[in-house]
Amino acid sequence: MSTTPYQMEPFTDFTIESNQLKYRQGLNIVESYLGKAYPLVINGQRVHSEKKMDSLNPSNHKEVVGTIHQASIKEADMAIQAALTRFESWKHVDPEVRADVLFKSAAIIRRRKFEFSALLTIEAGKPWAEADADVAEAIDFLEYYGRQMRQMTRVDDAILSRRNVERNEYHYIPLGVGAIITPWNFPLAILVGMSSAAIVSGNTILLKPASTTQVIAYKFVEVLEEAGLPAGVINFIPGSGREIGDYMVNHPKIRFISFTGSRDVGITIYERAAKVQPGQIWLKRVIAEMGGKDAIIVDDQADLDLAADSIVRSAFGFSGQKCSACSRAIIHEAVYDTVVAKMLDIVKTLKVGSPKESDTFMGPVNDQNAFNKITSYFEVGAIEGKLVFGGKADDSHGWFIEPTIFIDVDKNARLMHEEIFGPVLAVCKVKDFDEALEVANNTEYGLTGAVISNNRENLHRARKEFHVGNLYFNRKCTGAIVGYQPFGGFNMSGTDSKAGGPEYLQLHMQGKTISETY
Repeated sequence: MSTTPYQMEPFTDFTIESNQLKYRQGLNIVESYLGKAYPLVINGQRVHSEKKMDSLNPSNHKEVVGTIHQASIKEADMAIQAALTRFESWKHVDPEVRADVLFKSAAIIRRRKFEFSALLTIEAGKPWAEADADVAEAIDFLEYYGRQMRQMTRVDDAILSRRNVERNEYHYIPLGVGAIITPWNFPLAILVGMSSAAIVSGNTILLKPASTTQVIAYKFVEVLEEAGLPAGVINFIPGSGREIGDYMVNHPKIRFISFTGSRDVGITIYERAAKVQPGQIWLKRVIAEMGGKDAIIVDDQADLDLAADSIVRSAFGFSGQKCSACSRAIIHEAVYDTVVAKMLDIVKTLKVGSPKESDTFMGPVNDQNAFNKITSYFEVGAIEGKLVFGGKADDSHGWFIEPTIFIDVDKNARLMHEEIFGPVLAVCKVKDFDEALEVANNTEYGLTGAVISNNRENLHRARKEFHVGNLYFNRKCTGAIVGYQPFGGFNMSGTDSKAGGPEYLQLHMQGKTISETY
């Protein structure tokens, strides 16, 4: 399976009745283990702690998906020691063998694809298509990074030797023990990508998943174990960010931190990692992806149906809870009213409800905190723009928020600058393409963006002037595919660590040159 060229995992066609049946069977499998307790995993051993946390179904917050033991500093210390010990042997394991663990893991997840998708539906609130894409991306990361690691073992051809003088070699060696701090919005795909890149590069890791999606993380640890990953390479220690998260970041034996999450937490990690602790003999490396305030530009020479569809799908897919989601639509004044009308026609057809239903487009938001933050912007929007759709929410059963659109928003408004991370779209009118680019770049983020236009000159300008890490033309601004669109942004969107790209594994290693005189 590892000798074939990399290709993305195909998405499931849910118009096929047998696939619908398999998805419902996956839901039944997940429902059969709801409420189960999950321990820590340290050095391959199941560890029970005093503190526990319930993971709740965001569509039905009275339903407990699982109860997960939480690590304290005591367990974090145990995990660090286990990872340090295992690193001494894992770093010497043939990269081909490490890659095979990823390929085997991909095969396991592929066989259980509908179960994992269903778990994403229940624990993360993802509708069918979103959950399926999340699982497909996880498989892609495993397949892609496995192949990348195999290629990186053959880097000697990239450097020169001097005939009859010296022979030069160049090798990548792993960094050491890493702290992997993962998000809830892509609780399988991003977690798998961050973890597998570190592992296949020869590092050992401490995995601290997001608090609301810890069952999914545990299930992936089980997959790695089934695939033959030695004990101690990955150590599963869910827990408080303020307690064990900070402790790991500050610890002198942690060599690198890989983080995906909010801007504020990312900045704190970056600051703390920069401080050299007593006993620390290296400068820690930080690999961070921290969100976005992404825009789609529509000029006056665009396919307006495509524009409206791209904006709506980008803004409200997975309830706007993607760092790549379109939260700003910047539309030329000549087509503004038409595009807004077409957007409203589309958004009226979107079903909001339980993601267990096959026709649901938008499920719940993540938790009560997310619900409160998102809905707080309704009052802001009422002042800064005109509400034309949505603006209603209900947290009595699950955390549901309608797709919400504010039009006629000023380019300097809060709605155009602050990351909301939910289904709230601000629409801004501009007089020309110059102003559109100015507004698009008027943010501290630089993750994704899109331009809908048939004007080649405008597209060429956007290539040079639209300052984002992932730029798309005539399509939505979400849905980057591993190996096809390496993902990572500029400015406060992170360190431009291009996940799913040809250089990502290098961030988890360091180069060593060896020269021998003839």
